[in-house]
Parts: sequence; structure tokens; C-alpha cells
Amino acid sequence: MARRPGGELASRPLHFFWICDCSGSLQADGKIQSLNNAIREAIPHMQQAAAENPNAQVLVRVLRFSDGAQWHVATPTPIADFKWTDLQAEGVTDMGRAIAMVAEQLKIPPMTDRALPPVLVLVSDGQPTDDFGEALKKLMDVPWARRAVRIAIAIGDDADHGPLRAFIGHAEFPVLQANNAESLVNYIRWASTAVLRAASSPASPGLDSTPALPIPAPPTTSAVHDDVW
Repeated sequence: MARRPGGELASRPLHFFWICDCSGSLQADGKIQSLNNAIREAIPHMQQAAAENPNAQVLVRVLRFSDGAQWHVATPTPIADFKWTDLQAEGVTDMGRAIAMVAEQLKIPPMTDRALPPVLVLVSDGQPTDDFGEALKKLMDVPWARRAVRIAIAIGDDADHGPLRAFIGHAEFPVLQANNAESLVNYIRWASTAVLRAASSPASPGLDSTPALPIPAPPTTSAVHDDVW
């Protein structure tokens, strides 16, 4: 643990949310299993990134959405203790419900004003089947949601980029397009490590600070691949 005069430097909580589309269309072409594999493979890298910065206490939650939304991992879990349980795909794409549930968790309480910027990673292969616009408004009415690092990964060419771009809320930062399992792994690992390192930096801004946290550049992926979604 890093030290300062008078004792240890207290760690600040960093809440990391996976927000995962589990609609029935993800059953096609092994997409849901590719998502499970990508997150599972990223966990050790995420744990290492968190261990390198003792100033942050990384706490992970997972929210799944299809017919409605449910917490897949409801309790903020220290990354050192986090284990992945596979998601299953069925139903529609109630993305709005998931976004509204995240908004509730970013209010104070349960959040505190001394936290580091949360990281929200939204992964989807379709378009919302409920009122996404109203849910996004609720999210962006919450100060910690506005300060959050918001990443969106589209799985497959038919994913609707409009809601994903609105979720990110930064015109200069694109939706990450995963057209095969390899690119999905690369983006998931990047979100789990490079973004996590930036958010957990001792210099990361607090709730009332400006400017917002800079997002590191995402990896580039090959446009040519035999297995394309």
C-alpha cells in the first residue's frame, strides 16, 4: 500500500459495471459464448491492473438484460474475489431497464463523493425494445453517471449504434465494433485494463472536478477475418 506522512494512503472505491445484452439473438454464431469467454479471459488482466494501483478499490458488478433486467452479480465484489459465471441468451432487448437500474446505483447513496469515476461497459448486439431514451435521461441526471467512463461495444454488423452512441455521449469517441470473437476479446480486455488503469489513477478527478477523465485510445482490430458476425 502506498504511504504518505502520517499513515497509509486510503484507497478510493472504483465501481466497474458490465452491462450485458443477453437477448435471444446472441445465441446465433456463438456470440454469447464469445462474450462469456472474453470476460472470463479478461479477469486476470483486470486483477493485475487493479493490483498495480493500491489507491483504488475496484468493485465489480454485472447486469444482464433481455426480458427486463436482472443483476447477474448484484453485490459490489472486490476484483480479487471476482469469478465469472456464464450468461445465457434468450428474450428481447430491454436495454432501458438496465440503464435505469444502473442509474439508481450511481446515486449518493449508495455511491460516495470520494469515489473514483465509475466505469460502465455496455455490450449489445441489437436495438432496445423498451424506452431507452427515458432511461438514458434518468442516467444522465445523476452526477456520477455524467462523470463515469462510458464504453459501448457493438457485437455484429446489425447492432444499433444509435443508442450506444447516445450512451457514450462523446462525439469524438466511437462505438467499438466487434465483428468476430477476436475483436471482442481485444475490446473487452482493453476496457478491463487500459480504461481501468486510467480510472484508478491517483490523479483521477472526483465528483466535482473538471475536466472529465480522458479515455485512452482503444485497440485497432483487423478488418479481415474468416469468422465474421
